[in-house]
Amino acid sequence: MESITKAEIDRINELYHKSQSETGLTPAEAEERDMLRRKYIASVRANLRGQLDNVDIKNEDGSITPLKKK
Repeated sequence: MESITKAEIDRINELYHKSQSETGLTPAEAEERDMLRRKYIASVRANLRGQLDNVDIKNEDGSITPLKKK
């Protein structure tokens, strides 16, 4: 999974601000914004999954269960 860069996040913000202005977005810019948003969400999910894969749960009986994807 490719992580999102600072430049791409800045571009998302730039497109958001332009969408709120009187000029709005062109169809190409709206498509670019949607693609960048999907990439950002995928990156956040991958990072969260990576963190959760390293979490272990200690049960009441003292045993430890990893919180890995089943």
